[in-house]
Amino acid sequence: MSKSEENFVKEITNIEEDFSKWYTDIVLKAELADYTDTKGCIAIKPYGYAIWENIQKYADEKFKKAKVKNVYFPVLIPEGLLAKEEEHIEGFAPEVAWVTIGGEQQLDEKLCIRPTSETMFSTLYSKWLKSWRDLPFVYNQWCNVLRWEKETRPFLRSREFLWQEGHTIHETEEEAKKRTLQMLDIYADIIENLLAIPVLKGKKTEKEKFAGAEQTYTVETLMHDGRAIQAGTSHYFGQNFTKPFNVKFQTRDGKEEYAYQTSWGISTRLIGAVIMAHGDNRGLKLPPRVAPIQAVIVPVAIHKEGVKQKAEELYESLNKNYRMELDLRDNYTPGYKFNDWEMRGVPVRIELRTT
Repeated sequence: MSKSEENFVKEITNIEEDFSKWYTDIVLKAELADYTDTKGCIAIKPYGYAIWENIQKYADEKFKKAKVKNVYFPVLIPEGLLAKEEEHIEGFAPEVAWVTIGGEQQLDEKLCIRPTSETMFSTLYSKWLKSWRDLPFVYNQWCNVLRWEKETRPFLRSREFLWQEGHTIHETEEEAKKRTLQMLDIYADIIENLLAIPVLKGKKTEKEKFAGAEQTYTVETLMHDGRAIQAGTSHYFGQNFTKPFNVKFQTRDGKEEYAYQTSWGISTRLIGAVIMAHGDNRGLKLPPRVAPIQAVIVPVAIHKEGVKQKAEELYESLNKNYRMELDLRDNYTPGYKFNDWEMRGVPVRIELRTT
């Protein structure tokens, strides 16, 4: 690292010396998130949340083109529902947080705080599904979940995090498997074309697959330190949930059959992937498509006649087509501003100078 670079990044740990500390420094210094008094949970700050909003918007448009409909289901799940699928509850038991008291009353049945929603979707699908004519149900919810992780890192592994979880049921095994792979391809598109991170698609081993799934497919991304991150997963359940939850329908020939099920999800972990795939010793680096601010205008000698006016005119012109920021802070030098915006990963900086 050069001497000038040392001065520039004095508040960010060298990426080659301590990758984990460098990552945390970026999260805090770029004001993406902060730690809270709730152990293992972070507060996502406006700049970090804006990245998630851009991911959400892009993904949601892709989902809707794939005929996915958004819904919202309860955050609390009765213990009895979770226990219906034995492999599922066994897989999630160590991570589940329970509510046992409501107000001042002991609850008759414990409620788990949603770690995932297969059981809740399945029990309602059993009420709503009557005939093959009703199928498929292709639903998704954008929500938060809680998993009692022992070790946490901002975005990568928090106890509470934001995600989307899609849950679908289908008439045939072939149709369900096709949906499973279709959503995996959409995830690959999001990560490669929005976040500019190459992915490797594949199938999880028997040991690594999702609890209750017949097959789990994943998109993996490679980080700066040579490690891979699971960036999204898509699961084929077959009838593993529809049988215990009695999700069945009248077939075309008048018989009864259990539906075939899938689920799939991506989360705010993608923000962590962006940091680790693109960042360097100068700070965060954001691909233009996902950046909350695509370009910043920094006037130099702002107190000179006409400079501020020209900067505002340029901002108004460009802001029609791009996400712009105009830096009119008068208590910082231009050099500080240049460094600050570069550390935050803004793709383009426009320096407006007098002649």
